[in-house]
Amino acid sequence: MRFSVVETGYDQRQVDSCLDELGIRLARLAARAESAAGAAREWDEIREEATWLSGLLQRLDLGDAAVTRHAGDAVRREAAEILAQARFELDQARAEARQVRERAYAEAVQARREFEASLHARRRRATRADEILTGVTVDDAATAEPVPEDTPTAAAGTGVPATR
Repeated sequence: MRFSVVETGYDQRQVDSCLDELGIRLARLAARAESAAGAAREWDEIREEATWLSGLLQRLDLGDAAVTRHAGDAVRREAAEILAQARFELDQARAEARQVRERAYAEAVQARREFEASLHARRRRATRADEILTGVTVDDAATAEPVPEDTPTAAAGTGVPATR
């Protein structure tokens, strides 16, 4: 007897149907055995068929167990392969995350250094401007000479009128 192979062994309905049919045949044999208790020849036939059916049932049970065991082994192998692939991908993701983290840290350190250098340069310029402005004195407006309107200025060189 052949059964269709499905994902986890044989088709359960086919196996159940076969076992039901075998049970019916065994019941018929038992009835025949009771009615033919006196006939030796029929007994031999009944014994042979019962032995054959019992062997078939044992082979089906063993075959089913072997298929189940084989299917279980295949499932375990597939699970092990999936687990190995997942671990490989996890290791790759961790390595990539480590590289991204190291790159981000290096960029942050560089940005901080550049910021601190800019801040230091700004402070130096502010200090220098303060030093320059400290030395400059402003005369009183009354004592200062007014600049005539027609005096050339730096704005005159640009072609833009100084006043309107």
